Amino acid sequence: MANQIKDIESAYIKQNLPSIKIGDLIKIGVLIKEGNKERIQYSEGIVIAKHNAGLNTTITIRRTLQGIGVERIYLIHSPKITSIKILKHFKTRRAKIFYIRNTKTKKLKEQIQ
Repeated sequence: MANQIKDIESAYIKQNLPSIKIGDLIKIGVLIKEGNKERIQYSEGIVIAKHNAGLNTTITIRRTLQGIGVERIYLIHSPKITSIKILKHFKTRRAKIFYIRNTKTKKLKEQIQ
């Protein structure tokens, strides 16, 4: 039974995704349908959490807009996700960086590549 589920899911898993890590500043393009029109809306933020679950892999992105913190959860393998671009890598010491919610300054250091 489990092998059959993996076989079906493997057809929907995207192969051309960049390796997303915690602390990455990414720009993600989402396909939005408004009436009979479709457009791509880009959002940018820091990845604060990642949940690896095969086809159901999700990332949580945090961004501050007009002084208010906004978080969104995206399904990586969704057909509505058109593009993911990594802009910067930040050095982190934790698997989930929820402590960013309570700080006003950036505590992440840019990783040298």
